[in-house]
Amino acid sequence: MAQETARTQQSGLRRDLSGRQVGMIAIGGAIGTGLFLGSGLAISIAGPAVIIAYAVAAFAALALAYALAEMIVVHPEAGGFGAVIKRYLGGLAGFVSRWIYWAAQVVNIGSEVIAAGLYLQFWYPQLPLWIPVVVFSVLMLAINIAAVRFFGEFEYWFAMIKVVTIVVFVVLGVVYIVFGLPGQQPAGVGALTEHGGFLPNGIGAVWLALTVVTFSYLGTEAVSMTAAESRNPGRDVPRAARSMVLRLGLFYVLGMLVVVSILPWNQASSSGDITESPFVRLFTIVGIPAAAGIMNFVVLTAALSAMNTNLYLTARMTHSLALDGYAPKWFAVVSKNGVPRRALVLSAVGLALAASLSVFAEDTAFPMLLGLALFGALVVWLMIFASQLVFRRSRALEGLPPSPVRLPGAPVTTVLAMLFVAAVLLTTPFTEQFNTAWKAGVPFVLILCVAYYVVRRRGAARSE
Repeated sequence: MAQETARTQQSGLRRDLSGRQVGMIAIGGAIGTGLFLGSGLAISIAGPAVIIAYAVAAFAALALAYALAEMIVVHPEAGGFGAVIKRYLGGLAGFVSRWIYWAAQVVNIGSEVIAAGLYLQFWYPQLPLWIPVVVFSVLMLAINIAAVRFFGEFEYWFAMIKVVTIVVFVVLGVVYIVFGLPGQQPAGVGALTEHGGFLPNGIGAVWLALTVVTFSYLGTEAVSMTAAESRNPGRDVPRAARSMVLRLGLFYVLGMLVVVSILPWNQASSSGDITESPFVRLFTIVGIPAAAGIMNFVVLTAALSAMNTNLYLTARMTHSLALDGYAPKWFAVVSKNGVPRRALVLSAVGLALAASLSVFAEDTAFPMLLGLALFGALVVWLMIFASQLVFRRSRALEGLPPSPVRLPGAPVTTVLAMLFVAAVLLTTPFTEQFNTAWKAGVPFVLILCVAYYVVRRRGAARSE
């Protein structure tokens, strides 16, 4: 533990994040606009059985959270899961995992800022899209440039809006289903089976939906990146990881149960239109005034929250790479308040590129980037699970005590989770939304492998 503490002190990062902030940063990274708008896509593929898909994916995410917590509580250093992967799988894996994750998150940041701009146009349709995109980008960068405790507090309240909205939605939905509402009879759960049955498109459709559903859980690994800046990582990171996945599972599973119990699955929209969101439909049925406007505000904050957290992640990832000599040392420098501002510059460049491609090359380049984002995130998940297997074995061989936090059922649980993630990754070519994953992901991984050996050779030449 002393080595990790020394490394964190050397990194210049400050332990200023409280336990509640760490927990909400994890939620903020995992819940974007997908639940509020994109959930209709998964429903349109699997029908009411989408509930099964969300539950299965939740178990995989929970296994990942425990596996990460088990390692991070022993190694709470800068770089989070990237540093752990390097430690147990070697330099190449550490290099590839961090750069591909950086690229995946940059794509997500670009898509979220464009989404935020479109949500603002809901109220101001004549507003040119580039104006809110630039304003939101500058605002989120400013928040990240400030002291980490300010970022943590800002993200805490951003994420809280999403959590409160989901809780209100689930409670209203359950009341409507069981007891009814003023002027409304109890809805019951007839919609689960009335429109072609619970499995209208067969069990195969549930598996295809898992690709979309698993995408909703990406971000679970974000909590590990807060370890180097948490006041008490040994306590806060495992607690945040467990509570985050449990919340996500409950939010997604209960949220989808409410949706498919009230709305016929074949009427669930897969579009990104605010007025077609399942959440807006329920709030409209309940009689909440200006339901679409309220939900537009919620998805706007959801997009900004996800963008805010992902900027934090990419900056820390770049900073970690620079510390290990896998990126220019210029990016390892931190400001007086302990923020890697130079690393944010690279993230800002990536943000501008991804946002531009999502506007000007929406039908060509951006789908490739989206596929790369999913491919990269799933590959990182596989590396995390593999690291946990090596972590356990190496501690046993060295006679070290087990981690205070342990993944139940491991290594069997770990292997099963890895098989699940690998199967989802192999399924991506068969889904319309992510069929570019392998086309973009494999070449990018090969490029990173070549880049690693070039960087390592140059590093060796300089040390001679």
